[in-house]
Amino acid sequence: MASIKAYYEKTYRGSKSKFLDFLQRRIDEKKSCFVVTANPEIFMLGKKLAQMDQVLTDKNTVIVADGIGVVKGGEQLGFRFKERVPGVELCEALLQYANQKSGSIYLFGAKKEVLDSLVERIEKEYTNIMIAGYTDGYVEDKEAVMQKITQLAPDLVFVALGAPQQELLIHKYFRPERKGIYIGVGGSFDVLSGKKQRAPSFFIRHNLEWLYRIVKEPKRMKRFWDSNVKFLFELRKERNGGKRTHK
Repeated sequence: MASIKAYYEKTYRGSKSKFLDFLQRRIDEKKSCFVVTANPEIFMLGKKLAQMDQVLTDKNTVIVADGIGVVKGGEQLGFRFKERVPGVELCEALLQYANQKSGSIYLFGAKKEVLDSLVERIEKEYTNIMIAGYTDGYVEDKEAVMQKITQLAPDLVFVALGAPQQELLIHKYFRPERKGIYIGVGGSFDVLSGKKQRAPSFFIRHNLEWLYRIVKEPKRMKRFWDSNVKFLFELRKERNGGKRTHK
């Protein structure tokens, strides 16, 4: 499997505004794009699972740094990022653009009540968007849903099933020759629907959203350790030429 450095080499490192310009052009030109919003957990899944490694190294996959851990980790390997590109902000910006262009969207994932609230919000606030369909994340046959989405070919596809399931499913059914911006958005439906509040602006400005989430949901601590802390050890090992370092 590829190294963390290999993932970084194909990760977008420019500004959020320029990346949005790129996605908007893809929409205008009726082209496709598969976006992975990466945090350390995503990169560690790539090291652990061969299928996820294939997703991250695929030439048709575009990776952006969703988490500050990816930005800071990259610095250890000599990669400099203009800024991070949070997935929830990408979603909001794309909804606004799709509304301007009378575009279409398919929403897949999350709990039924969360998804229903998001659909209600889009219908109320983005009246020009055509909702091609929506399915909650508890449907039994998820592959059938992805097949349906591929046939519908909407302008936007937001998949909120959590990593690595959302990335693996998108990768399996993504067709680069067809139109559609596909993004695995994790828990973003909770925020976009209004069911959960994003971190206060202070935490966002200082790249401390991860801390806010842990304070609000202490059960996240184990997940934080399993991904972020182990990620730092993996970075150090690669920086030292593959030699293990003492913990």
